[in-house]
Amino acid sequence: MSKTALITGVTGQDGSYLSELLLSKGYTVHGLVRRSSTFNTERIDHIYQGPQEEGRRFVLHHADLSDGVALVNLLREIQPDEVYNLGAQSHVRVSFDAPLYTGDVTGLGALRLLEAVRASGIETRVYQASSSEMFGSTPPPQNEQTPFHPRSPYGVAKVYGYWATVNYREAYGMYAVNGILFNHESPRRGETFVTRKITRAVARIKAGLQKELYLGNLDAVRDWGYAPEYVDAMWRMLQQEEPTDYVVATGVAATVRQFLETAFGHAGLDWEEHVRYDAKYERPSEVDALIGDASKAERLLGWKPEVLVEDLARIMVDADIRQVQDELSGVAVRVDR
Repeated sequence: MSKTALITGVTGQDGSYLSELLLSKGYTVHGLVRRSSTFNTERIDHIYQGPQEEGRRFVLHHADLSDGVALVNLLREIQPDEVYNLGAQSHVRVSFDAPLYTGDVTGLGALRLLEAVRASGIETRVYQASSSEMFGSTPPPQNEQTPFHPRSPYGVAKVYGYWATVNYREAYGMYAVNGILFNHESPRRGETFVTRKITRAVARIKAGLQKELYLGNLDAVRDWGYAPEYVDAMWRMLQQEEPTDYVVATGVAATVRQFLETAFGHAGLDWEEHVRYDAKYERPSEVDALIGDASKAERLLGWKPEVLVEDLARIMVDADIRQVQDELSGVAVRVDR
């Protein structure tokens, strides 16, 4: 029999790629969507199925991680084999401006979902989207034994969700795992995240639609991977006999400046002619370097990244150039892979 999965944050970058992956494996996928007066489903419109379609395997539900009762009811209705908690306020810089909201949705939201699974009495496997931001100022390379020292409300909230997941695994025997994913990007990345902000600016500058790009700290070191590969690691974690936690990363370090050089250079542009500094993009407390050691994931899951940072930057620039060209020609904008 085919499996059923529930994904929170289904409209996000990871939710859209994970939905595609699970559908390709024969799953029925249920996704949580926050109620909004405007459509916010662009990343999943190409796989959307209306309620009237026969044999529908992709179903959306209006629910929220702030509503524990709704989560219990939904879990009892769906009876999913797997639950992927990808929902969060996930922008690190914004978390300093909205710390209470971030703590409620990103931290307590994970606990509400775990408690909903327990209270509903269903048998399911739970994936919690943890983050490299939990490591914060702890020196790299970071692995599953590295101590946490978060440097943002987002990182703090993710630490809470991490330990809640461990606690429910140990206290109730729940199959619950943390995927500690390092930065992972794609053409579907939100436009306010630094990598997509850069590649979108490259495309617009190339087309003469923009002249300058304003950024903050260019010396931050990150480990950037390709989102479609990272959702495959999520799925693999829930297929193992025993639940445990994994770091997912490439192990390759790059500064924001190096990402700039690759992205602008790929389009035949000199980044120094266009990039300007703006202090408002600096964090009150910075994370200097995040570089992951994913040897456990390679050993136990058979997972290994193929797309590294330079190829990633080129993929994203090419996709944004195509999108700008489509916009200028009046073609309906597509969501690139």
